[in-house]
Amino acid sequence: MGRILVVDDDPHVLAAFERLLAAPGHAVRAAATGESALSAVAAEKPDLVIMDVRLPGISGLDTFRQIKKSNPRLPVIIMTGYATTDAAIEAMKLGAFDYHVKPPEPEEMLRSVEAALECVRLMGRPVALDSEAVSPASDAIVGQTRSMQQVYKAIGRVAETDATVLIRGETGTGKELVARAIYQHSLRANAPLIVVNCAAIPETLLESELFGHERGAFTGAQNRRIGKFEQADGGTVFLDEIGDVPLGVQAKLLRVLQERTFERIGGNEILHADVRVLAATNRDLEDAMARGRFREDLYHRLKVFTIDLAPLRERTEDIPRLAAYFLQKFAQELKIDKPLLTAAAMDALRQGQWPGNVRELEHCIHRAMILTKGYPIQPDDVHRALEMDSPAPARPPAAGDSDRLSEIVQNHLRSHFGENTHSDFMDLVEKALLAEALRMDNGNQTHTARRLGIARPTLKAKIDKHNLSP
Repeated sequence: MGRILVVDDDPHVLAAFERLLAAPGHAVRAAATGESALSAVAAEKPDLVIMDVRLPGISGLDTFRQIKKSNPRLPVIIMTGYATTDAAIEAMKLGAFDYHVKPPEPEEMLRSVEAALECVRLMGRPVALDSEAVSPASDAIVGQTRSMQQVYKAIGRVAETDATVLIRGETGTGKELVARAIYQHSLRANAPLIVVNCAAIPETLLESELFGHERGAFTGAQNRRIGKFEQADGGTVFLDEIGDVPLGVQAKLLRVLQERTFERIGGNEILHADVRVLAATNRDLEDAMARGRFREDLYHRLKVFTIDLAPLRERTEDIPRLAAYFLQKFAQELKIDKPLLTAAAMDALRQGQWPGNVRELEHCIHRAMILTKGYPIQPDDVHRALEMDSPAPARPPAAGDSDRLSEIVQNHLRSHFGENTHSDFMDLVEKALLAEALRMDNGNQTHTARRLGIARPTLKAKIDKHNLSP
């Protein structure tokens, strides 16, 4: 949960925000003037500031400038009335995280708050390499195998350059940790890190999210929006799941990487992007290129420098080190003085398949510690922890299932022809899959995301895309 400073001279607005933000567990501090906001930022070190641009005394825009000067990585969300939209847009150009027209929609504001706090987490929580001391307030990339030694060397070589980096590896191998380590050791570490999960944003919104749009550029574009590349000026943009970016947006990304310029949707002004780009994917980009789903020129622009993360099954020698690290990591949270893992339990970990890689191992050890409540972890505890994360066994295909599926495909092909035939059918299948999974989980999106093997923000984006009711 985050420490959030809300700055507004209207006590009703402050009270509304205290109710809205206290519900998810955030700690809220209120300020009514720019002067008191600056004092609170200096004294209380909030994680996020939400601020109106119209304030008595020092204006909201001047207050924002002073905050950014002293705390360039502190995210600020701007609020504005219709009459002051230009001031909010100016603040966005100066690096505000987002802006909302008053009164803001609660759900949209909460989404902005969570996104800003996620960036704070990524920027603020240090990432140590295996050879460095690891404090309870940091994360670590752990491993001493040859492949991990190559990763450490690669981070050290590329961090202080401005080169674009492509981080590749299966889900759960630690791509985000590598991106954070590169950012934290870079020359842009005092500037913002903006994270975009390309798979979690509907295709129709991704271009606007990245590059912004002008008022009236499309239906619903009531105000100008500043995109992530403009917000991150001087900093770093981390494009997670880059392999999921649609072809239309890929062309615009290529221009940013080649020329460092872009335009907002519906605009003619050429904007310059002083940003460093980090990208990550678990996709086989070479296969995607062969299928015409990923641009070859963008692929070569992204892989100026590539870091490949090996799956855990290829570096099982690191499992004891990883297990020891996770035991210590969760010991403080669970108030366990000396967590123990028996030799037989360690053998059980070594013999695991770990399709979810390091992340799955981490969750397994966390659950085993919860189950044992401080007693030594035995092999049965490992197996129970793994079973808790296993999906229910699939029903064997019934006779006729294949025929019914073939009939559905044939009917679709009879009624469709042309460039949208494939995408329309995949949307149809995806919507049916999501609807059935949500029904089976009684609308619990966390369970559904685990069942489908996707991130919860990705599931939420797909639910919105298909207008499904959770």
